[in-house]
Amino acid sequence: MVTRTRFDDSECPVARSVDAIGDWWSLLIVRDAFDGSRRFGEFQRSLGVAKNILSARLRTLVAGGVLASVPASDGSAYREYALTPKGEALFPVVVALRQWGEAHFFDPEEARSELVDRREGRPLRALDVRAADGRSVRPDDTVVRKAGDGGGPVG
Repeated sequence: MVTRTRFDDSECPVARSVDAIGDWWSLLIVRDAFDGSRRFGEFQRSLGVAKNILSARLRTLVAGGVLASVPASDGSAYREYALTPKGEALFPVVVALRQWGEAHFFDPEEARSELVDRREGRPLRALDVRAADGRSVRPDDTVVRKAGDGGGPVG
């Protein structure tokens, strides 16, 4: 069996984040949790993933603090999965992926789901990355400052 490369001790926040999420199933589980899924069966029906894979991904998300296993809200003996604050903080990531997918993987006339503001019923504005002073920034406007480099930007 091939050993998975781990990035949990990397200096790169992107690598650590990818390590925590693990794979596409995990991110789709988080997406479904934002859409209201809470029970194993709900995730399984929505995703069509094998039960053993879903069990493993849910365990990983719970162990990583993204989801919490909680008593069922209806008082039954079942367990449910609830987003933790750490999991809820993934909302902008899921929205960004959704908006990127809408912009690059659908024809204009092609049917697709839509994320709308519950209060207004209108689609969300496109996410925009902003500097501390509020101006919009693009990739060329940023630089990665490596850990331990004394605070100066790197080329």
